[in-house]
Amino acid sequence: MTALGLRIRHLTFIGPVRPPATMEFGPGLNVIYGASDTGKSFIVDSIDYMLGGKGPLRHFKERDGYDRILLAMETLSGEQFTLQRSVDGGGFLLFDGLHFEKAPDGQGTPLMDIHNEKRADNLSMFLLEKIGLAGKRIRKNARMETQSLSFRNLARLIIVNEEEIIQKRSPLSDGNYTADTANTSAFKLMITGLDDSALTATRSASAEENSREGQLELLDQLITDMKRQVKELAGAPSELEAQLEKLDASIAERGQQLASSEAQYREASAKRRDLLTRLDEGNNRLTEITNLLDRFTLLDDHYISDLERLKGIEEAGSLFSALTEAACPLCGALAEHHRLKDECDGNVEAVVAAAHAEAVKIQLRQSELQDTIANLEREQKSFERRLPKVEAYYHAAARQIETLLAPALRQLRTGYGQLADKKGEVREALGFHKTLKDLEDRKIKLLAEDSANGGTSAADIGLPSTAVDAFATEVLSILKAWHFPNADRVHFDPKAKDLVINGKDRISYGKGMRAITQAAFSIGLMEFCHKNGMPHPGFLILDSPLLSYRKPDNQEDDLRGTDLNSQFYAYLQGLNADGQVIIVENSDPPAAVQLLPQVTKFIGKEGEQRFGYFEKATPTPLLP
Repeated sequence: MTALGLRIRHLTFIGPVRPPATMEFGPGLNVIYGASDTGKSFIVDSIDYMLGGKGPLRHFKERDGYDRILLAMETLSGEQFTLQRSVDGGGFLLFDGLHFEKAPDGQGTPLMDIHNEKRADNLSMFLLEKIGLAGKRIRKNARMETQSLSFRNLARLIIVNEEEIIQKRSPLSDGNYTADTANTSAFKLMITGLDDSALTATRSASAEENSREGQLELLDQLITDMKRQVKELAGAPSELEAQLEKLDASIAERGQQLASSEAQYREASAKRRDLLTRLDEGNNRLTEITNLLDRFTLLDDHYISDLERLKGIEEAGSLFSALTEAACPLCGALAEHHRLKDECDGNVEAVVAAAHAEAVKIQLRQSELQDTIANLEREQKSFERRLPKVEAYYHAAARQIETLLAPALRQLRTGYGQLADKKGEVREALGFHKTLKDLEDRKIKLLAEDSANGGTSAADIGLPSTAVDAFATEVLSILKAWHFPNADRVHFDPKAKDLVINGKDRISYGKGMRAITQAAFSIGLMEFCHKNGMPHPGFLILDSPLLSYRKPDNQEDDLRGTDLNSQFYAYLQGLNADGQVIIVENSDPPAAVQLLPQVTKFIGKEGEQRFGYFEKATPTPLLP
């Protein structure tokens, strides 16, 4: 009988302006490890997206320029095909063969992204047909109603991301209560090979039950979306509260510094304005004095000229009186016609006396003018001596403001604004947590009503004890092979739908133990199916199954003194040839594993090996 199953050959992002970004995979063990924030977990998300997962994909600058994704796969019988999908979502195009750098010429076959059992032109039915599970039905609720098996019912069992691998719930639960029955039924199909086609619904759902189921489904979707936002934007509530308290303290301290800095800035600005006013007033007064001195100097020159003229008149009059009789110098009359006893406008003595009196008045005014000029010159010298100092003080104050106070104030204001923005983000994150809690409380209330009315949303699937015991035995053998501490007993609890290890519920362990035992569950399921000829997609992707236990939650989580890491990889190297396991880890695998051809390290810095998923890597031939 031909083996049924799938393998992933490569994941490639392509775009019109960027070279292809490719990650290749081969049969058996594949490992991607290395630095954080290099795109390792994004590869897991992208493969899930290309297998029908909902978008949108996370966006970051390294992804710019890529508009399509290629996922090349092959069946265990050798049939090869490539799926293409836009990074923005929507349906798929199917092409024969493996294609790396671009979509092949010609029109591919369209495949819808929504499962439809009545049509073959959708991705889910196409993939189910390749693994022999097309047309299967699974139970969906306590009323024994069934639904068509979708590839997405299987995808969550074969793609375990870094969040799911440490969750405190059954590997068969994705946190959506209304889907738990279908998830468990899909698990039953995988370990028994039997679907639920033979089931007949016991009764029709009442309007109240339908309403309650619809509300639960909506709440599950809202809770899932809110948890995604919480993951991207928030931390744990206790951490956020502590962060908010620190932010309040920092804001108060920064506020005091800002107030002090603003006071210094205002004081310095007032001083600068005062100096500028004094400088302007001084320069204006100096200009005014200069103009006055120019005018007063000219006036003094006039006074000097007038005094010289009057002095000349006095001297001429004195000389005229001493001379012999001659013609009058004023009216021209001859000496014989002079009437010395009569008053005359040309009385020389009167003219001399008037000139002398005028000269005295001018000398008095000149004296006053010279005093004024002397005062102005002293004031001018005072301003010329003081204004350069005032100007120097002004420039010093301006430099202090521009080079010290203003930059410091801007920095403090920016820092204060950033703290305020961060506080707003933390409050928003706390709001997300509050909203999430409100949604979960509403869900709990609806579940209580659902339970009181007969439990219409979840059901006891009745997993065959023979099959689950055999599956638990497979998981136990894997844990022993990994040298898992004290792995003596493992059984499957049908009620919890989870493993019990050494008498302790799996979810009761810390996150490190939950991660590694989740990995054992998933690998055990694939191995069980292969060994017993049961249907399985054929591949498994695990994100961070080993990293968590390096920082244990408690003593029981401390596996650092064990050789579990090396035994984990040694076991995976010896897997069934038909299986494919892709491990994504931050921690380094053993040195021998690092040398394997299907192991890739993301170094996280330029110039060494592969920088990250979207950084150019040396092309390699397709793995066999």
